[in-house]
Amino acid sequence: MLSNILWIVGAYLYGALPVVYLIGRLRGVDLSKEEDMHISLWRKVGRIEGFLGVFWDVVKGAIAVLVVDRGFHLVDWAVAGTGVAVILGEMWSVFLKFRGEKSNTTGMGMAAALVYKAIPFLLVPIVIGAAIRTIPRFFRRGQTMDERMKLGGPPSLSLPLGMLFGFALFPLGCWVMDAGWWRTGAGIVLFVLIVIKRLTDGLTEDMNREGFKARILVNRILFDRSHL
Repeated sequence: MLSNILWIVGAYLYGALPVVYLIGRLRGVDLSKEEDMHISLWRKVGRIEGFLGVFWDVVKGAIAVLVVDRGFHLVDWAVAGTGVAVILGEMWSVFLKFRGEKSNTTGMGMAAALVYKAIPFLLVPIVIGAAIRTIPRFFRRGQTMDERMKLGGPPSLSLPLGMLFGFALFPLGCWVMDAGWWRTGAGIVLFVLIVIKRLTDGLTEDMNREGFKARILVNRILFDRSHL
C-alpha cells in the first residue's frame, strides 16, 4: 500500500519536471507566461526544440504508466493513480509555483499506455480537428518552407475542439474495451482535468480585465482560449 502511494507521489514530481520551460530558458526565452508553451517553443525558439518538447511530453505520460503497469505490475488503482498524478504534475507543477501546461500531449501518452485499445476513440477526433484547420495552413501557397513549418496565422479552433471530443470519448472507449473501473475512472478524471485547466488557466486575469462573461467560459471549454 505505502509503496503504491510513493509511486503516485513520484509520478506527480516526475510530471512536474518543467522540461519544456527549461528548454526555452536554455535558449534565452521565458515560456512561463505564454498561453501555450509548446507552440511558443516551436515558434520562438526553434522547430527542433519544439519537436523535442512535444516528444518529451507524450513519452513522459506513457512512461509513467508503463513503468508501474508493465514493469512493476502494480494493482489497477495504483496504475490509474500514477497516470492521473503525472497529469496533475504537469498541469500544476510545484517547480513552477503551481503553474504548468495544458497537458494535452502528456494526456495522449498517458491514455495510450493506460488503455491502448481505446486509443482510436481519442485519436480520431484529434486527427480530424488537425486536418480541418492546421493541415490546409501548411499547404497554403506563397509560403516559404520556414513559414510552413511555423504553421503561422490565427490559432486553430478545430484542433482544440477535436482534442476536447477525443478526451471526452476516451473513457467511453475504456468502457467498451472492458478496461475495468479504475482505468475507465482515470480516463474520466483525465477529461475533467483537461476541462478544469482550460477553464482556470489565466481566468482571474481575464475576469479582472473584463468582468464575468459566459462567452469567455464557453470559448475556454470548446476552443481553449478566451477570445476567438
